[in-house]
Parts: sequence; C-alpha cells; structure tokens
Amino acid sequence: MRVSSSTIIGLCVYALLLGACAAPTHEEIQAGFDAGLKAYDAGDYKTAYKTWGEIDEYDLAAMRNVALMLRKGQGVEKDPKTALRKMLQAADLGLITAQADAGEMIANGEAGPPDKAAAVPWLGRAAAAGHPIAAFELAQIYEEGEAVPRDLKEACRLYRIGAGAGIADAERRLKDLGEKCEAPPAAAQAATGPTSH
Repeated sequence: MRVSSSTIIGLCVYALLLGACAAPTHEEIQAGFDAGLKAYDAGDYKTAYKTWGEIDEYDLAAMRNVALMLRKGQGVEKDPKTALRKMLQAADLGLITAQADAGEMIANGEAGPPDKAAAVPWLGRAAAAGHPIAAFELAQIYEEGEAVPRDLKEACRLYRIGAGAGIADAERRLKDLGEKCEAPPAAAQAATGPTSH
C-alpha cells in the first residue's frame, strides 16, 4: 500500500496536536506552580499570572491564584466577574480557600450586587472546614440576621472559631456580646451533641 505525502503530513500534524494537547505531568504542574510562586513573590505579577494560567485547569491552587490576580488586577486587568467565575469553579471542586474567597466576593458585591444570602453556602462550607475568616464573616451574617434568620448561638460559635485563630475582630465581637456568647458547661455540650449546619 502506498501512502501519499499529504497523508504523512496530516498524520504528523495530528501527532503534534496530540502532543500539544496532552495533559502535563504532576511534576510539570508542580514546577509551573513553583515558578509562578517565585515570580509572584518577586513582584513579577505578569509572569506569575501567565505561568499559573497555563496550569490552572489542572491545579486548583493555580486556578484560585489566577482568580485572585484577576480580582486584584495584579499582572492583568482587573476583572471581578471572571475572577468570581474562576473562584467559584475552584470552590465547587472543593478548594476551601476558594470557597471562602467566593463567599466574601459575593457578600461584598465585587462582581455584582452584594448578596449575603448567596454567600452563606460558600462561607458555610469553608467555615465547616475550619477556615477562620469564613467563620468570622459568616458569624457577622448570623448576628445581623438580614440574609438568614438571626442566630446568636451560631454567630458566637463561629466567632469562637475566628477568635481561636487570632482574628481580633472576632475576639471583640465575643467580648461585646458578653454573656450571650458564654460557652455552656462541657457537660451541657456533651449532652446536646455536636452542632451541625
């Protein structure tokens, strides 16, 4: 069987495309992430953005970093809507820090009107995983009682998470709320079981 030169060229182009479309290895992803981090730490935001952008579909931390840079306009034009879209993608895939960031962006209205009710699930997921800033922000929402029914017991529980991580504003809120936030005795806690969300 004789193969034409155009078939050979076509096969070569196809092979090149396959090679270009192959997913990077774990080592290549890690090297890319580290290179982006090095550039970011050096203040070379354009290189960091480009480097993380090349691996963000394979690495959730890189995806979040790209979103943060879009959010702040570091190395790229500020684009809160694209930042939130990418942040939600990383959050939905389980990255706790992205869940906290997405909740904060939604609550503050960084990519549209502020929507604390829509922020609650994202902040709640991050707070449940122990993210102290998400816990603090969610506590404020429960204390205010505008986007969700007011729940001082839940607000105090969440403020304690933030205070335990050294968030001074959470410590102040606990102090300001006084006896409303006093923890029940250990025996009473054990009798009621764990708090769920």
